Amino acid sequence: MRRIIPHPGLSVLLLLVWMLLQNSLSFGALVVGIAIGILVPIFTAPFWPGRPRIGYLHAFAYLALVIWDIVVANFEVAWIILFRRNRDLRPAWLVIPIGLDTPEAITVLAGTISLTPGTVTSDVSACGGFLLVHALDSADHEADIRKIKTRYEARLKKVFR
Repeated sequence: MRRIIPHPGLSVLLLLVWMLLQNSLSFGALVVGIAIGILVPIFTAPFWPGRPRIGYLHAFAYLALVIWDIVVANFEVAWIILFRRNRDLRPAWLVIPIGLDTPEAITVLAGTISLTPGTVTSDVSACGGFLLVHALDSADHEADIRKIKTRYEARLKKVFR
């Protein structure tokens, strides 16, 4: 079965994206989506030699947390922009040591930070051990680093076991 569908999660994702792009539930669109969901992972499988093991239950919980944090951060940034003066802002560069092993997990962490309004990942160190993050407003640098490590990194260790 692994030869036919080497990456089942990717196959399902491709099928869902295809159906959303088609904007219809026709039989033809479903057949083409299934074909894409099977063929693309087969042809890209050689480029994925060490596929990470993913805990899907933890991944869905992580996704829900990230969506919640994005919504909350949007309101916080809107508050900062509308009601605080520029001179009261405390922008900062944060160097975050990371303990994630796989490039996929580091990429997800960097993407999560960048998706959350008010922060952006600017660089990943060559060794993969540090992220350079710019924060729009950071009163306590150590607390912000701890928050990222406990809120995101610890959960990503469970996702990418």
